[in-house]
Amino acid sequence: MSNYSSQIGRLESELLNPHVLSLPPILALKALIREICLSPKPGLVDMNNNGAHQDMNFQTFIKSISAISSWFEDFYQYGKSNANISTSDFLTNIRPIGLECEKAMFTATNQVNTHKGGIFAFGLLLSTIGKLAQLKSSVTVPIICNEVANICQGMVNNELSQNNHRNSVGERLFKQHNLTGARGEAESGYKTVNQISLPVYQKMLNSGYSEESALLQAMLYLLAYNQDTNLVSRGGLEGLNFVHKEARDLINQGGIMQQNGREKMLRLDDELIKRNLSPGGSADLIAVTWFLANYSK
Repeated sequence: MSNYSSQIGRLESELLNPHVLSLPPILALKALIREICLSPKPGLVDMNNNGAHQDMNFQTFIKSISAISSWFEDFYQYGKSNANISTSDFLTNIRPIGLECEKAMFTATNQVNTHKGGIFAFGLLLSTIGKLAQLKSSVTVPIICNEVANICQGMVNNELSQNNHRNSVGERLFKQHNLTGARGEAESGYKTVNQISLPVYQKMLNSGYSEESALLQAMLYLLAYNQDTNLVSRGGLEGLNFVHKEARDLINQGGIMQQNGREKMLRLDDELIKRNLSPGGSADLIAVTWFLANYSK
């Protein structure tokens, strides 16, 4: 058994309580466990190193997952209890749960942001799935993603393009570079996942590769094509373009499937660490990729 598989088995037995959590929240937490165990992830915290981060490590993420787990159930139950309210009210009323979940994360991590993006994504996905389940709708990946897009319609305009004077990083990057970040991804119904990482992941699995290899290849495609605002925040457009070019070069050489694919991923990890680049947006999307792939089984 690989270190990846053994770590996942250990963490799932420690962190997941099937007597307390429903299946969708369990799958979401399993997705976060796989994201942190996946190694090497260039520039990101994994089982090998802390990536381009000085304030967090592997154990910080484990503490965070443990702290937010019960709130994932709350997202799901919120969706079930509020299935019939308007989409605008549905979105507005998710936010207090998300803020409490973030508070639990910050308390557990000594104020380090480990999973703010993951809380945003899975808060939306789990609430949506709860809503669809309550309405007795089919709960397939296209239906989930379409409903997330409906719920988030207008989010980019309302939160980024309006002059809200929040001066958030997301607002600044939208105004400077027209990058929509996590909000744009949600409003699109996770278009980058559905068009890029999920097909790659499923193709790898269908070709007989392990879950770990399939996720690494999908991660490489996210590095190559995701408009990751975390990279721009740290390294400007130059940093984003560097990661895109390096990842596309590796893909053209075969990616993780080439004989020394992992070694080249490790070298890319070194380069991103040297440049202080961390593709945190792609980390969130690789978790969403695994979640949607397994939700559709």
